This record gives sequence, C-alpha cells and structure tokens, in this order.
Amino acid sequence: RQAVFPRVSPQGTRRREKQKAPGCRSRRPCIRGFASRGTPISAKRRRPPDLRREVCILKTLYIIGGPMGAGKTTVCQVLKKTLPDSVFLDGDWCWDAHPFQVTEETKQMVLENICFLLNQFLHCSAYENIIFCWVMHEQSIMDQILANLDRTDCSAKEISLMCSPDELRKRLEADISEGKRTKDVVNRSIQRLPLYDRVGSRKIFTDGRTVDD
Repeated sequence: RQAVFPRVSPQGTRRREKQKAPGCRSRRPCIRGFASRGTPISAKRRRPPDLRREVCILKTLYIIGGPMGAGKTTVCQVLKKTLPDSVFLDGDWCWDAHPFQVTEETKQMVLENICFLLNQFLHCSAYENIIFCWVMHEQSIMDQILANLDRTDCSAKEISLMCSPDELRKRLEADISEGKRTKDVVNRSIQRLPLYDRVGSRKIFTDGRTVDD
C-alpha cells in the first residue's frame, strides 16, 4: 500500500505549495506558468479588452481678417453663438492700452499674447470651434500666427471680410459719430484695402449683406 500511495513528506508539501500561482485558491498544486484547471496565469490577470474608444474630435480654427469696419467682430460674435462649443478672441483685446503704441516691441508682444491664448483654447477639451479675428492685412501676419499654433487635430479656415471703399468709409464715419472710433482710422483702413489682394485667404464681401448672410 505504501508502494502504491507513497507518503509525501512535510518538506515536499511546502515545495509544492511554493509552486502555486499567486492568488490561486485551489488546494491542488499548480504547474509552473499555469493556474488551476490549466488556465495560463497571464490570461487570468489579463483584463478584457475595452471596446470603447476615445473619439478624436477635430477642432476648427476660424481666422478672420479684414479692415476696420468690415464687420469682423459682429460676425464673430454671431458665430460664437451659432457654432457648438465655441470661443472667440479678438486680437485687439491683446493690446488694449492707453496710449496705444505701435512699436516693434509691442507688435511682438501682441503676437505672443495671441498665440498663447489661441493655444490655450486649442488644448482645452471644452472647445470645438475657436474663432479669432484681427486686421491681418499681410500674409506674413497670418503665417506667423499659424506657425506658432499647435494645430494637431485642427483644421484652419482663413477668411478675409471685405467691402468697397465707399461702404467702408460710410461704416467708419458712423462709428466715429457714435464715438466708437477716431477720425484717423478712415484713411488708414481704405489705404490697406489693396493689400488684402495679396493675402491668400477666402474673400467674402459684405456690401449690402446682413450678418446672417
């Protein structure tokens, strides 16, 4: 009987218990690399695959330029309320100072301010549509802003709102009479109109059109 069922010494029992898989509740000793009932330990520990995948939402950056009086701010405010999860930045807010000074230092400062804020909006998961407007009468201004933005998973739409010189003068003079602008902006804005022909943006003329148009 001893030959058929050999006794196992206490030391042998301890050796067999050491070979059990961690966390194995079975009293049966486990073969190395396998849990009880022949299931691989790695399979026991492996979590079931998560079938839910994060959906990558493509953000849209609207860069809207144009001369003073073309309707940029008005259009952007409407877009902010129309587009889902949107935020609006006017470039002039980034150097609203008194007295207003245009120097190489202040121009560099405002560009850095604009890029910093736009990147903050682009990195924030709360916003899907980022709307930005500024005069941007030169292609180099748009290029410098875009070059300093993190546009991962983001598409940019470059637009310039335009109008005829007569319409622009009419709008600016109305703003001047209401105290919104100073008289010097009329000639400066009209002189800049031809510069937008060299800007590679989509041109939208606003003469005789409403904001909804």
